[in-house]
Amino acid sequence: MDLLLLADPDEQRIATYIHNGSIYKLLEDEQVLGICVLVPRQGDTAEIANLAVAEDAQGKGLGTRLLQYTIDAARQAGYHYLKVGTGNSSLDQLAFYQKNGFRIVGVLRDYFIKHYDKPIVENGIPCRDMILLEMDLHGMKG
Repeated sequence: MDLLLLADPDEQRIATYIHNGSIYKLLEDEQVLGICVLVPRQGDTAEIANLAVAEDAQGKGLGTRLLQYTIDAARQAGYHYLKVGTGNSSLDQLAFYQKNGFRIVGVLRDYFIKHYDKPIVENGIPCRDMILLEMDLHGMKG
């Protein structure tokens, strides 16, 4: 749970999706360094509901490896689109997903204000809106 909380600070929200999808773990010496939760959505679409790498293991390319593995798994499972949402203040995450082939497709205004009890601030920016990103799994190389 500690690892999942790095990407989503709400345990109750995590409980709503953790059992609905596939969980991919990145292990090193039997220690979980990264985790990704892939949840089926309507039709031929899946969503990355959570992707996190242990803080002391960040900056080593593990998140990219885990994301690429998840993209390949989604493609092999027959999904056509892969979606992810992140906060407007999550600057590193926005760059990460775009560098890995995702494109911004929308904004859910005030999502984090409406759905989270406690205010979130990252990079000195209030987290208010969810930025929606999407990848066409058949139009991009994984």
